[in-house]
Amino acid sequence: MYHYNDFDEAFVRTRVAQFRSQVGRRIDGSLTEDEFKPLRLMNGLYLQLHAYMLRVAVPYGTLNSKQMRQLAMIADRWDKGYGHFTTRQNIQYNWPELRDVPDMLDALADVGMHAIQTSGNTIRNVTADHFAGAAADEVEDPRPYAELLRQWSTDHPEFQFLPRKFKIAVTGAEADRAVIRAHDIGLQVRRVDGKIGFRVLVGGGLGRTPMIGKVLTDFLPVEDLLPYCEAIVSVYNVLGRRDNKYKARIKITVHETGLDEIRARVEERFAAIRPAFDEAAMEILDDIKAQFALPAFRNAETDGFEAARLANPAFRAWTDTNLTPHRAEGYAIVSVSIKKHGATPGDASSDQMRVLADLAQTYGHDELRISHEQNVILPHVHKSDLPAVYAALRDADLATANIGLVSDIIACPGMDYCALATARSIPIAQQIATRFEELKLEHEVGPLKIKISGCINACGHHHVGHIGILGLDRAGVENYQITLGGDGTEDATIGTRTGPGFSADDILPAIERLVLGYLDLREDASETFLQAYRRLGMEPFKAKLYPPKEEQDAA
Repeated sequence: MYHYNDFDEAFVRTRVAQFRSQVGRRIDGSLTEDEFKPLRLMNGLYLQLHAYMLRVAVPYGTLNSKQMRQLAMIADRWDKGYGHFTTRQNIQYNWPELRDVPDMLDALADVGMHAIQTSGNTIRNVTADHFAGAAADEVEDPRPYAELLRQWSTDHPEFQFLPRKFKIAVTGAEADRAVIRAHDIGLQVRRVDGKIGFRVLVGGGLGRTPMIGKVLTDFLPVEDLLPYCEAIVSVYNVLGRRDNKYKARIKITVHETGLDEIRARVEERFAAIRPAFDEAAMEILDDIKAQFALPAFRNAETDGFEAARLANPAFRAWTDTNLTPHRAEGYAIVSVSIKKHGATPGDASSDQMRVLADLAQTYGHDELRISHEQNVILPHVHKSDLPAVYAALRDADLATANIGLVSDIIACPGMDYCALATARSIPIAQQIATRFEELKLEHEVGPLKIKISGCINACGHHHVGHIGILGLDRAGVENYQITLGGDGTEDATIGTRTGPGFSADDILPAIERLVLGYLDLREDASETFLQAYRRLGMEPFKAKLYPPKEEQDAA
């Protein structure tokens, strides 16, 4: 993984010193909150419902054990002993004192981390496939390109005050595990005629007006990556609306201007700036790639793994759901669920973080990943070590076998924390997960992605959930709308609203009717919820969701 050089170190330390001075002036009253707001946002600090929140970047979701231990230390020393992993591959601390934030940032800098550009109208943390560098289906590891983009975009003088926030995601496989089609720029690494390049999508995004990104070019050579992305953001910076924040994202710019016109403007800008990008960027990329060399994978027998599967049904169930094929023979990718039934999705205690760090160091070639689905990944684990890894996870309450199932719910913090939220998300996710654990139906139901947002901003990605839940305020009462058929993969689709919303008391029974109804509607156990919905359409599911009143009373 990438290690900060002297320039990176000096840059981050300077920013921390600047912010320390700014915090001091806010505390002594020299700065008003309105004056302080843009300064704190530039350093990832939000003012939430009850306290400040610090959002820390985990670039392209990659961590090592030392960094994870530092995150645990920060949680213990300056927060309440836990952190919250987000859909942007970040970690958030929900309870810091303002006076402590500079010390937190210094502690992050000690391990090559920061909170720069995790907020504000700028280019945010570049995200990537959480299986990058390990996946068996990967064309090439996308993280070096994500790192190149991080270096290019950090403190870019032209792009610090964009019309609105700007998000870039990169994937290295045909299978889209980075939701690139719901980003302002989505990049897919491709190999065409032996040459590596990118399919470039633009104008995706969720929130108030969800849209799927459109292909701007089907193949962009690697050497053109930075000038082409700069051309896109430059065009957006000029055309993007600043008169209405609800119409300020590039998705609206693309929609109102038209894809062909956007493409023409990008190509014109690209032609103008391309000569300024010399070979230095490619030399930097080569240096970056060298830091992402594959670990020294070992050859060992896997008989113990197979024997443990036969001997332990709980271990076998965990391996069935939480393992993904690895590029190296004898290895597996381990997805560690941070979604124990009844827990807060994405929350990890400091003790759990330390366990994950220990496992990465002992068994995982010292690598960890944060997924946009709010779980933690051990990307390189030899199968012979999996019984020991599972035992340690079980002792730490991290061995839930539910990746991709009903209880593996994406949920934003909602009204429990967020000042923008209009409804609670966390209790709804907890109730759904607990109920299906009681019913013992998760594995029978199979793959099903439920995603919950506590407001129209869609931080829980509800638009691309197989079942999406959006919490709204209706005359002071929480009301939950349901959408069906969303998908965040390479077949990305925005879900369709089913009809009237449900109260906080009624949303769990509604989801239960919907999922049990799917079991009646599917052709056989091999047909997933999404496949059944695509085959049958909305109406049969809607009938299950809104039965006649007498049937509801009888139930």
